[in-house]
Amino acid sequence: MTVVVNAENKVLGRLASNIARKINDGEEVRVVNSEKAVISGDEKEVKEEYKTKYDRGARDFGPYYPKRPDKILKRTVKGMVADGDEDHVRTYLGVPEELEDFKEVDVKEGDDLKNRNYVKLGEVSKFIGWTPSGDLE
Repeated sequence: MTVVVNAENKVLGRLASNIARKINDGEEVRVVNSEKAVISGDEKEVKEEYKTKYDRGARDFGPYYPKRPDKILKRTVKGMVADGDEDHVRTYLGVPEELEDFKEVDVKEGDDLKNRNYVKLGEVSKFIGWTPSGDLE
């Protein structure tokens, strides 16, 4: 069964653990609006942390860390599931045409953003070098 999850205004870590739970239950998960997920914490500290992760390695050596928000979300989920199970999740920027008609699963965890410092995943990606003009790394 395919489940569609909207990442808009969901806290990245909580969203990823919820997705990992669904994958472990044997479901295929499609995540839309990946760039609109949020990371809680002070904006400057969050951006610096992700910049450090990105600068640590490269595609050819070291731990590769992606720039695109959909790939960052997928990598976060990958760390929470068994090897090979990360193939059961697909992440998208925005909402692709083929998923517009699907009914989204409501994920309540991570909805409460008031009284919380946070930064959008898309902003973090732009900070570390992603350009949203179709850059496919």
